[in-house]
Amino acid sequence: MIEGKTIAFLVAPEGTEQVELTEPWQTVMNAGGMPRLISTREGRIQAFHHLDRGDTFAVDATVDQVDAAQFDGLVLPGGVANPDFLRTRPEAVRFVRAFFDLGKPVAAICHAPWTLIEADVVRGRTLTSWPSLQTDLRNAGATWHDQEVVVCTSAPSTLVTSRMPDDLKAFGEAVIEAFA
Repeated sequence: MIEGKTIAFLVAPEGTEQVELTEPWQTVMNAGGMPRLISTREGRIQAFHHLDRGDTFAVDATVDQVDAAQFDGLVLPGGVANPDFLRTRPEAVRFVRAFFDLGKPVAAICHAPWTLIEADVVRGRTLTSWPSLQTDLRNAGATWHDQEVVVCTSAPSTLVTSRMPDDLKAFGEAVIEAFA
């Protein structure tokens, strides 16, 4: 259980794969954690079901209003547009990097490791992702495996990764274990 722990979910204003946000969010809540939605803009974010618009979700804080030290862990949902946007925002990249600098656990699913590559935190680590990212990850110094979940405990922090929405159950279980 992660009773009382505050977990940041970092997402772009538009383009997050909705199920990769909502299922881990619910998993964190069910384990007693307190998820907080962090984005680069105030207001609401627009989630997607692949290429179709999904629901909108209220942002709790913007990335420039918070510090990684305020959180016990970080979840990076996927969707193609979400991490592609985040990796172009220096404040988002710094926020992600700070979790590793502080030795706090991080979880990323689907295309989210693009943001990890930009934060320069995958070198020497083992992870998984949406299959089309494997070359990018290898070029950034990571070892890539085609598995539903990979937990890398290399210092300084634990990194949990999964490939796709079909892996969400295993991803959620690994997230709770890593964040406990």
